[in-house]
Amino acid sequence: MPSSGHSETSSRFVTLFVRHYLRYDPDNPFIFISTLLAFLGIATGVMVLMIAMAIMNGTYTQFKEKLFVMNYPLTITSFGEGVDQATIDAIAEAFPYLKLSPYYTTQVIAKNDEAIQGSVVFGVDWQQEAAINPVLARALPDTPSPTRYRAIIGDGLSVELGVHTGEKLLLYFSEQQAAGLVNIPLQKRFIVDGVFDSGLAAYDKAIIYTTREALRTLLKRPEGLFDGVHIYSKDAMRDIDRIRAILPDDLDIQGWWQQNGSFYAAMELDKKALFLVLLLIILVASLNIISSLLMTVMSRRSEIALMRTLGASRRTIRTIFYRLGLIIGGVGILTGAALGWLGIWILKTFDLITLPPDVYGDTRLPVDLLWSDFGLILLGAALIVLLSALYPARKAAATDPLHVLRNE
Repeated sequence: MPSSGHSETSSRFVTLFVRHYLRYDPDNPFIFISTLLAFLGIATGVMVLMIAMAIMNGTYTQFKEKLFVMNYPLTITSFGEGVDQATIDAIAEAFPYLKLSPYYTTQVIAKNDEAIQGSVVFGVDWQQEAAINPVLARALPDTPSPTRYRAIIGDGLSVELGVHTGEKLLLYFSEQQAAGLVNIPLQKRFIVDGVFDSGLAAYDKAIIYTTREALRTLLKRPEGLFDGVHIYSKDAMRDIDRIRAILPDDLDIQGWWQQNGSFYAAMELDKKALFLVLLLIILVASLNIISSLLMTVMSRRSEIALMRTLGASRRTIRTIFYRLGLIIGGVGILTGAALGWLGIWILKTFDLITLPPDVYGDTRLPVDLLWSDFGLILLGAALIVLLSALYPARKAAATDPLHVLRNE
């Protein structure tokens, strides 16, 4: 019981002096200003880091969604003759939760009057492709043209060639056809059944969709043998190895992150670099905590010496100043977190920043802070604050009362 009473008294003693040192002292205004700057520095650092990470992650997510429009989560391609229907059926049976869309593909030159544009045409089942491609789904007409030779083109290609819904578009294929004694490029007119807008100009100019039957007939491909398969998976990184295990040797499967490896790696590197650089703001702010605590220790040397002579232990003195540093840093972190969430809400709610849609695919600033990133921010800031309060607390505890009182 005496030990418990002593502990309670010590705790009240520490709390009393922590409150005392947090108050404004007219005799030492610079200490209070330094403490205030430390608090503001920590709060600002956490707020800026949260908003910056939210913008970076929002941009990363938006670009990843745009990549999914034409770069599907998983794509099966062939080194040999193609992907047969039996393999597709085996994948569908083994992984019933996947969405599959077999396709044919070739390169073409699209022409209208004097305008020409190189493109890639995909022959797909429109319903199967629309199930994994929302951009195509939005462009599908309610009443498609009766002919099989119909196409859906991108908005960029429509503007470039001056071709609109219901008009004809001439396509020149890389395959040859006989014309008398010579071979000429295969050509065919398609009815434009719709125009899609992916939000990315490069895709809108380069991609054309047509029916699977049309492209199979033109390219003279055998029925039931495809150039590849688009696959939608909610967890592509998990499924890719499981699907590869059942594929024949002449087939390969790639994930969207492999097809866009350099972009994916660059975004990941930028995110990590931004986190480390902005964490330096909190590190610099923590130096203010150290300096303000050291100034407090130096200005309160006589008080510390008096406390020691009255029976306060080194541990009690160390606890006072360590807790003082933790309060300054902790309140700064909480305030910064609150301001960070407020800033994110403002950016999400109001169009304060307008982006060029041809570059970013949207006019609104993408903002999305992951809980994992938020946790890392709090953890990093807390570790910096914990470490920054150690040295001043030990310095205060090391004060020699005899030396101080003799000089005082």
